[in-house]
Amino acid sequence: MTETLSQLGADARPAASPEEAVLETVPYARREGPPAIVRFTCPEFTSLCPVTGQPDFAHLVIDYAPDERLVESKSLKLFLTSFRNHGAFHEDCTVMVGRRVVEATRPLWLRIGGYWYPRGGIPIDVFWQTGAPPEGAFLPDQGVPPYRGRG
Repeated sequence: MTETLSQLGADARPAASPEEAVLETVPYARREGPPAIVRFTCPEFTSLCPVTGQPDFAHLVIDYAPDERLVESKSLKLFLTSFRNHGAFHEDCTVMVGRRVVEATRPLWLRIGGYWYPRGGIPIDVFWQTGAPPEGAFLPDQGVPPYRGRG
């Protein structure tokens, strides 16, 4: 199952850009009944402001209901790290992450919350999802409170 993976168990470095990063997947055998919800949390996501070049920081929460493919977590980590030198607005970064996971896995459903730390004194929270959540799935709150000095 893992013989096709190029990053897991290997010395792998983040790509120079998110566009170059490879999101790898592994097969998943979904069972009968409500789908599982898989959560990835990245409390130290970074990218660059496209105007000033200054770093921006976010707490990302990705929830998805896999169908036939799972995201391989090391490749996800390397993909997310590839944003460190990528200049884009908060909205673009958040949605790009969600769309790339959808492209790689073709899940039943996905949502992403990007909880960005303040820039110019204003925190920006960005949310995106593929549609209505699957019936019967357990969807916990993303657990990130409104900004009051997040941490």
